Amino acid sequence: MILFKGIRRVQSQLRTPVDLVLIRYSTAATIASQDDKGVTTASPVSQAGKVQHLPDSQITWMPSPYTMPGKTLSQYKKLSKFRLTSLVVITTMGGYAMAPAAFDPTTFAMCTLGTGLVSAAANAINQYHEVPFDSQMSRTKNRVLVTGQMTPLHAVTFAAVSATAGLSMLYFGVNGLTAALGAGNLFLYTTIYTPMKRISIVNTWVGSIVGAIPPLMGWAGCAATLDAGAMILAGVLYAWQFPHFNALSWNLRPDYSRAGYRMMAVTNPGLCRRTALRYSVAIVGLSAMAPVLDVTNYWFALETLPLNAYFAYLAYKFHEKSDSGSSRKLFRFSLIHLPALMLLFLTNKKEWYFSKPAGEENKKESTYSAIKHSASSLGNVLPVAVAEGPR
Repeated sequence: MILFKGIRRVQSQLRTPVDLVLIRYSTAATIASQDDKGVTTASPVSQAGKVQHLPDSQITWMPSPYTMPGKTLSQYKKLSKFRLTSLVVITTMGGYAMAPAAFDPTTFAMCTLGTGLVSAAANAINQYHEVPFDSQMSRTKNRVLVTGQMTPLHAVTFAAVSATAGLSMLYFGVNGLTAALGAGNLFLYTTIYTPMKRISIVNTWVGSIVGAIPPLMGWAGCAATLDAGAMILAGVLYAWQFPHFNALSWNLRPDYSRAGYRMMAVTNPGLCRRTALRYSVAIVGLSAMAPVLDVTNYWFALETLPLNAYFAYLAYKFHEKSDSGSSRKLFRFSLIHLPALMLLFLTNKKEWYFSKPAGEENKKESTYSAIKHSASSLGNVLPVAVAEGPR
């Protein structure tokens, strides 16, 4: 048993976040009671039977869960996975901007903020469920729920408020289709994807669907409908998830294995390499389809070819020689590839609509022509004064 900062680490796997919190509380209470009685705690013993002496410096024990004044905003950012939520919001904004409809600042702001709140809620619920497993991974052991900086009840309350506010903004401030997509994605991420990570490698495909929905939300928020162009954006985001995540998970295999997560990199390394290569090549094909479906001009296919080709090349190198170097190069370039690709989508959009949705002008012209033709026909049978109206 090792004691540090009021937390006891145990070898047995914990099943619920509440178990972990109770252990922290009991450890802190034990230390406090021993200090009050003047009892000296025995030095921890290592597995080899040798005594590990605590440092001579004064140790300040911290109760758990504990709160740090002035750090609430920082804790909320960590709970909502701020960087991941920012990426979700950016892809939503890209979907809104690419839609063939007029840009409306109000719905754009509501769509952006509502999507961000729903994403924050999903990430908070995800962390609530995974506290016992996050505590076993080097990458996640310092999260706010694992370290006791925030109680589970506080996290769930934050998630409930964020989800309610976000979905309300999407429904009342944007439209029902966008709200339905947001609610569906929230359910998919928290109820299906999160528990599936410990059951089957299919979780990677489910997680890719989760990542593909935000641009659909942006498109639906602007155009109030979905068409083939929206599917191109969603397809690119769906395909991008595989080389990005497979490269990330490759160097985290010991962590995932220790925590019991069923990831391709752990259970089927060959499939992990193959899917990364296949979907990176699929992005090349999807980019070529964008001008065919009138989403972008044909310059887009030419400009994205070097970017996508290099991405596929790195995936090929990862496929042929999977090591920490090739996986790290693929992962790092994926962080550059997606923003660059979205920027090229925007700069090569087929047509921009700043004041009128697509087809509205033509519809007005045809309606005006029909009214004018009807008035001319009436003028042939009615008196001139009636046909022309009062002067």
